[in-house]
Amino acid sequence: METSTKLADAETPYIRLCDSDDSRLNQLGYKQELSRSLSAIANFSVTFSIISILTGITTLYNQGLTYGGPVTMVYGWPIIGLLTLIVGLSMAEICSAYPTSGGLYFWSAKLCGNDWGPFASWLTGWFNIVGQWAVTTSIDFSLAQLIQVIILLSTGGKNGGGYEASKYVVIAFHGGILLLHATLNSLPISLLSFFGQLAAAWNVLGVFVLMILIPLVATERASAKFVFTHFNMDNGEGINSRIYIFVLGLLLSQYTLSGYDASAHMTEETKHADKNGPKGIISSIGISIIVGWGYVLGITFAVTDIPHLLNPDNDSGGYAIAEIFYQAFKSRYGNGVGGIICLGIVAVAIFFCGMSSITSNSRMAYAFSRDGAMPLSSYWHKVNKQEVPINAVWLSAFIAFCMALTSLGSIVAFEAMVSIATIGLYLAYAMPIFFRVTLARKSFNPGPFNLGRYGVFVGWIAVLWVVTISVLFSLPVAYPITTKTLNYTPVAVGGLFILTVSSWILSARYWFKGPITNINS
Repeated sequence: METSTKLADAETPYIRLCDSDDSRLNQLGYKQELSRSLSAIANFSVTFSIISILTGITTLYNQGLTYGGPVTMVYGWPIIGLLTLIVGLSMAEICSAYPTSGGLYFWSAKLCGNDWGPFASWLTGWFNIVGQWAVTTSIDFSLAQLIQVIILLSTGGKNGGGYEASKYVVIAFHGGILLLHATLNSLPISLLSFFGQLAAAWNVLGVFVLMILIPLVATERASAKFVFTHFNMDNGEGINSRIYIFVLGLLLSQYTLSGYDASAHMTEETKHADKNGPKGIISSIGISIIVGWGYVLGITFAVTDIPHLLNPDNDSGGYAIAEIFYQAFKSRYGNGVGGIICLGIVAVAIFFCGMSSITSNSRMAYAFSRDGAMPLSSYWHKVNKQEVPINAVWLSAFIAFCMALTSLGSIVAFEAMVSIATIGLYLAYAMPIFFRVTLARKSFNPGPFNLGRYGVFVGWIAVLWVVTISVLFSLPVAYPITTKTLNYTPVAVGGLFILTVSSWILSARYWFKGPITNINS
């Protein structure tokens, strides 16, 4: 059993002479239980495959086309990318000081101090883990939907009598994908490391193949003027303000550029974690920005008829990128087989993305339960002979399946819940950064990677940006506002906040003391 002894003060000056990762982990109050075998590249690969620009951009390309089209996507991507990098830099600095699997909630506890630390840890931890589960749900559900579209196109398309899977078939696909992901994540971390690096390579190569191939194959291509200057006002949602439309279209970029806390959650399995963890965060964001912008540009050069791509009666059922790929090959070769194969490239990338997401989820669940924050904590933080938190792996897959079941009753409810994947997760990112630039402004002891005198300034920009997107992405996305068009994001995120705070007031404040040591257990 774990003791309830409070963690040793992690605010003591960072010991530069201690090169041992295990010793640094001991200083933070934990013993080494997971296999520490990941290199810097392996840590990066897991996070890069979770960000997976093929996944995010493909999934939300419809959103980008609807709200502003080319201008929103082409210019919104680098803007969001720069601001995301600022958030990542602040997180990387804190990660270097506290390289533990708990990541964000551990940081909040230590940066807040003894009085408010437990509550800050509780709030951050639950927003982080629920946000992660929502991310996994949205990733694997989007893969299930893409498989459905691939089957539809392979059997003739919507206008050719193709097979359209029911919502029950889609949820079955989702369950099967999660089963495969949980099975893969039950393997030793050395094998997962191989798959992670394969996933990173697949994402990069896949992007370059598609961004070059699709415009080349297409018989009709957009002009540079269209790609860089066309602003789509025809959204069909009753919104006529250019600024408003531009803001709504930014969700494509912000949703894609998330999940990079994975590098922090993998630090107890990473060599030289206080350096390689931060490197994983920053490099995964930076490379994703560059590669992602290339993908956006390449695919958008194949866009010539936005209303057709968004039309639910086209061959792909309104799935814009699928229709672009399919029609590009069909127009040149008389059939869309090549486009379906290209969709297969995207599907494999999304599969790898979901696999890595479960990896990150399980490490967070392992750490959070190690500190006694979850029901049945003693069960979820157990590791097997291969030093894998096996129970946490299957818990994460099960919860991601349960969250997707809401799609059977109401797609509106499902979308509201999945919205936590962006706003909820970013709020968890912002909390420790906020504590670092306020309560711990003078007491923070940085690790090997730090921003020096710019740390506080960069931190404030990061916090203000998260507050900004929390407001922007809670705005109505269609007018007039009805039960079907209402943006339920504030309801979902607010509900999570109420549940988390209520559970703290009614119960957790009496027994949850923040991160606890397990060295003597």
